[in-house]
Parts: sequence; C-alpha cells; structure tokens
Amino acid sequence: MNQYFTNDPDLAHDEHSFDFTLAGHDLHFTSDNGVFSKHTVDYGSRALIAVVAETQPQGRLLDVGCGWGPIGLSLAKAQPSLDVVMSDVNERAMALAKRNADANGIQNIQIIESSVYDQIDGTFDTIVTNPPIRAGKATVSAILAGAFDHLNQGGSLYAVLQKKQGAPSAKKLMAETFGNAQIVKKDKGYYILQATKA
Repeated sequence: MNQYFTNDPDLAHDEHSFDFTLAGHDLHFTSDNGVFSKHTVDYGSRALIAVVAETQPQGRLLDVGCGWGPIGLSLAKAQPSLDVVMSDVNERAMALAKRNADANGIQNIQIIESSVYDQIDGTFDTIVTNPPIRAGKATVSAILAGAFDHLNQGGSLYAVLQKKQGAPSAKKLMAETFGNAQIVKKDKGYYILQATKA
C-alpha cells in the first residue's frame, strides 16, 4: 500500500482543490493522491498553526514533513519577513507545496527534499512538525530529538501529536533532549508540545 511518507511517482493522480483560512489568511490549496490529508487541512495541523502563529515567529523557520504545505505556507503568508524552509521525502507532496506557494503568492519559502534532517543546513529560530506517525516511532523520535541540533539558542520546537498516538512519550523525549517540554495546548485529543533550546 502506498503511504504518504514514501515516494510513488506512478500513483494515479486525483487532484483536489479547496480554500481554507489559516493564520488569518484565505488560502487556496491543491492536493492529490499519495499525500497526507488530501481533502482538507487536518485538525492537528490547524491546531499547530494557530498556536505558532500567535507567537509571531521571527527569523528562520523549518517545517519538517511539510506535505503539500499548509503549516509552512500559512506561517510564511502570515509573517512575510519570516524565512521558511519546508522539507519532505514525498516528491509529489513537495511539488504540490510549490504549486500552493505560487497560487498564494508566497515567496519567502524554500522547499527541500530531506529525510528528517539529512539535507537541512544551518540552524533555525523555530522548528514545527506534524510528524508522520505512520512512518514509525523511530522516525518521529528522530524528528523531535534531532531538532535540538538545528535550533539556535532560545529557539523552539513545536510539534503536534494525538494523545493516543504517543504525545505523552513525545513530550518525555523532548524533555530529555531539551531539558524542558510543555503542553501549550490540548485540543480535541491533540497535544501541541513545545520545547526551547536554552
């Protein structure tokens, strides 16, 4: 079975376009088969965007596992001075993210093919992720723990996970890695977790 965290360029296309308001902006998106949450912006991503947008992030922001782009693009649109890097392993998702950036006139972004952090250069002030739970715990843990080395001092990691899909253990891992971790919001079973590089 094809999974959204794998590459399958031969998968049949079935594009779906829709409008959605995120971080105070009306955005137009196109998605397709073979990507996560094809038909709408999933609830976890919405909750994460709302929390991070309120912090008005500055500097450089990295969206790990960006999919077709709702998190990174909405934050880039809301903060035009923000330098946003978006990464994924799914070529179709990245192509859609680029199209969605163009469709919404978002230019302060860069989209990179990267498995976790293997192609990510430099450090960031904010890292956000709605991690690919189905890729397995090892991948999710690598995203959360690996964020530490890619954050500037004082930078924060924000992650969204459902309680039933491992949010408590993710919080524990973040606390062990960063020396701190908190649940900044609980929303319909989703936990928005945050840790800061002191």
